[in-house]
Amino acid sequence: MTPDNDASPAPFGALAPNAAQGAIIAAAHRTRLKRGAFRPMLSRLLDLSRAGPVDATYQGASFRFYHQASATERGALFNPDYNIEELDFLRAHTPAGGSFVDVGANVGTYALPLARHVGERGRVIAIEPHPVTHARLKFNRAASGFRQVTLVAAAAGPDDGELLIETDGENLGASHVVTRKASAEAIKVPSRRLSGILAEAGLPAIDALKIDIEGFEDRVLTGFFAEAPPPLWPRAVVIEHLSRDQWLKDCIADMIARGYAQAGRTRSNTLLVRAS
Repeated sequence: MTPDNDASPAPFGALAPNAAQGAIIAAAHRTRLKRGAFRPMLSRLLDLSRAGPVDATYQGASFRFYHQASATERGALFNPDYNIEELDFLRAHTPAGGSFVDVGANVGTYALPLARHVGERGRVIAIEPHPVTHARLKFNRAASGFRQVTLVAAAAGPDDGELLIETDGENLGASHVVTRKASAEAIKVPSRRLSGILAEAGLPAIDALKIDIEGFEDRVLTGFFAEAPPPLWPRAVVIEHLSRDQWLKDCIADMIARGYAQAGRTRSNTLLVRAS
């Protein structure tokens, strides 16, 4: 029974790790086994004890992790400090009661920890177009009890309309926009301009924004900064740069030209802060 195809999935906690699984996860947390190269092996070990998803907490939020075919879910399950540099950067620039926007929210490994950080008076907008991933995100939001999180079942894009996205069968979280239907995995999803999403949400300002949409970041951000008033520009941005060779325009350079400065860089992401 899963949140992907069942309206009433087993409640959170019903799939808590059994004794053997708990021992494997604990060993990963305290050793080098938490590293990315070991995670697929650990995932297979969990399945030997009990196949299927696992309920666990990560950064103060509750998740049902489908670790078998999602690098993000494996990372958060086996490494308690997964993406910690980026998360700490975003939390440092987002006050309690503040606002955070997650473009390409996946199952919520940024959105839900930031929701816990901003608290009940804060706002989080989590944008995720893939229907399976969105269902998991919705389940995790409910399991965490974070009513301050608004979910958007659409892709952020340069225009309102539709986009084709395709899923990497080995990693659901790496779904990406394609220009034509290249395989049976490609599906149509709604596409919306980021400024329109924020206007509908009634968000007058953004403290921090994270964007990770597999090489489509420039199509979203360059249009957003061109049309959104400066008061709506986020104070801090985390942008994945692993697929920047697919950008039509260097959106990091565009942000720097608009007054942002690079505050850090990790293996996957560039961290930017807007000059006050």
